Amino acid sequence: MRGFVSTAADAAPVHPHVCAHRAPAGRARPTPRRPVRWVTVKRTLFGRPLRSVAFDVAVSGFVVLFGLAGAVNQRGGWWATGVGAAMAVVLLFRRTHPSAVTAVVAVLALVQVVAGWGPLAFDVAVLIALYSVVKYAEKLRDGIVAGIVAAVGVVLGALQIEGTVAWWATAIWFALVTGAVWLMGLNVRTRRLYVVSLEERATTLEREREAEARAAVAEERTRIARELHDVVAHSMAVMIVQADGARYMFDRDPETAREAVRVVADTGRQALEEMRRLVGVLRETSAPEPAAAPAVAAGPDGVGASGLSGEPTHRRPALVELPELLDRFRAAGLRIDWRVTGEPPALPPGLELTVYRVVQEALTNALKHAGVGATVALSLDHTPDAVAVRAVDDGRGRPPVRPAPSGGHGLVGMRERVTVYDGSLTAGPRLAGGWQVEVRLPLPSSTGTEVAA
Repeated sequence: MRGFVSTAADAAPVHPHVCAHRAPAGRARPTPRRPVRWVTVKRTLFGRPLRSVAFDVAVSGFVVLFGLAGAVNQRGGWWATGVGAAMAVVLLFRRTHPSAVTAVVAVLALVQVVAGWGPLAFDVAVLIALYSVVKYAEKLRDGIVAGIVAAVGVVLGALQIEGTVAWWATAIWFALVTGAVWLMGLNVRTRRLYVVSLEERATTLEREREAEARAAVAEERTRIARELHDVVAHSMAVMIVQADGARYMFDRDPETAREAVRVVADTGRQALEEMRRLVGVLRETSAPEPAAAPAVAAGPDGVGASGLSGEPTHRRPALVELPELLDRFRAAGLRIDWRVTGEPPALPPGLELTVYRVVQEALTNALKHAGVGATVALSLDHTPDAVAVRAVDDGRGRPPVRPAPSGGHGLVGMRERVTVYDGSLTAGPRLAGGWQVEVRLPLPSSTGTEVAA
């Protein structure tokens, strides 16, 4: 039911400043009207919808009227009317307890047969109970049993009718009516169960969509966290090392201190630019994707979904930018021995980004822990089926002014990136001193095909 809801604010007094501006004489000032708000009110009675209760009461009332109409002339008189009234009262619970209601109505009908009253007008309650048990019973087995009992009752009722028509003809007529009611109840039951199954399926799909949305949010947060770590933590590590070196070299070697400050400024500008790009991606709003559009598999950093699904993308580093990355670390104080073997294939964007980030993380760890002046042997090996990255530092650099804080997520993020592409990661200290990182990433089956996350 829909009802009009009004609020106390509708009768609030007019502001005094509004009253000062009166409408001209002869013109009626229009009264502002608030928007009408409609709410849906679901009325229930005894825990059941009011409409269903009213309908069941009406059905029981008709059965009582049928019993009262023939109270004087029908067999059994008022006793038979009492049986009909009992049937009518029981029918009030035909929705909640259909099997029990049908059993009680069947017992009352048996009393009617034993008394020899024959079929009466209020026996329409038998058909109503039969329809109800087929439609509302939890199991169809109860409806089948009720149909068999009704068939026996049809025969017994036909035998008690006196007239010129043969009893079997009357039985056939009763059977047709009873069978039609039973089939009607079965049809409605099938439709009701179908609607219930559709509602359950819709609820399940809604829960699955919510779960997928939560998983997508968690995955996006993980991706953003990795990008923030790569952009901010690595740049900050370089800036901290250079700033500490510049502080101790101001008096001894001003030129070296100036160079260190320049590296800090350049690294900060680049980090700021990357941060602006990343924040720009977070602020972009993409058009909603059509529901019928197939999902596009994305790599660990969202590569692959751009351009097709409408998701915003930002520029990601490529392997051609590795020399620039190495120059920045050389300027920060690392001695890097760079070596590339094999013929570089055309890598998918996500895999190429993973290789770049692995190199960046390995050099950052060497700078933070081995210190300025350490030597890093960095190699990138291309084979027909894999790409291997190996970074080994000697650990002989100048120790940092302050020890690097523990508990970082660099190796964890590196392992996550490598695991997405079914790669392997080995990282740990060397017996001769220093640290080594070895990563092997298998190539996709076909070149240029993005691996799904």
